[in-house]
Amino acid sequence: MIRLILFTIAGFLSLQISGQDKPAYRIFDANGNPISYSVMLDSLKTQADVILFGELHNNPIAHWLELELAKDLSASRNLTLGAEMIETDNQEALSLYLKDSIDYKQLSERARLWNNHKTDYQPLVTFAKQNKTDFIATNVPRRYAAQVHQHGLETLDSIAPEEKQWIAPLPIAFDADLPRYQEILKMMGDHGSPKLVMAQALKDATMAHSILQNRGENGLFLHFNGAFHSDFHEGILWYLKLQQPDLNYFTLSTVLQDELFNLDDEHLNRADFIIVVDADMTSTY
Repeated sequence: MIRLILFTIAGFLSLQISGQDKPAYRIFDANGNPISYSVMLDSLKTQADVILFGELHNNPIAHWLELELAKDLSASRNLTLGAEMIETDNQEALSLYLKDSIDYKQLSERARLWNNHKTDYQPLVTFAKQNKTDFIATNVPRRYAAQVHQHGLETLDSIAPEEKQWIAPLPIAFDADLPRYQEILKMMGDHGSPKLVMAQALKDATMAHSILQNRGENGLFLHFNGAFHSDFHEGILWYLKLQQPDLNYFTLSTVLQDELFNLDDEHLNRADFIIVVDADMTSTY
């Protein structure tokens, strides 16, 4: 009798605790069906050649999941990491750091690291260093993006031959009518221009080129980028498919919602997997 009472109390407490759960995030597939992290992981580790992890740059849940996903994928795949947040002409400094030839202070002096690098991206670099995993700086040097923003893609023809190694091969394909590029123009209003979209395309094309150049035979490349660069299977992914359409590409996107139990219609088909984070989540900056 006492044992029955104890089981009843334990069950009641369990229900109370469950009702008070406050999950920080949930994962949905493209159609809005909730799925577990383990289901997503199984799909990625068994099917993917390239994964584009679209993050919100100041979101701690996205940064934590990036690290956890890297750890879990590396357990069974030949993994290469890469990130928008480090530019191609900083690869030499990054590689020296990964080989213990320079320390973090020297890396921060030689490379143009983002202001939130130490808290949000250094854990990924540290993981790569500890596990002897390649980490690729994929983004175009910002001076070239600024140059294109001012003068258009044709201005890239005039840069020094030795500097062209840091950008996607010329000429760079460009489709101004892609919906996401059109959305940039709408968001920018009077400040938008075709050249602004060209600068975005230069970033996307260079990141795609960097990924394909460094994936390795039969390897898996896990790339970290702002969600806008891969949402709705455009941006980086458009350039990847243009160059190597036969590879298996997967995208993730991070979004904020007030409630986590249903995916808002605006996020349907945003990516293969959508990570919904509570809108009240603390930002890293």
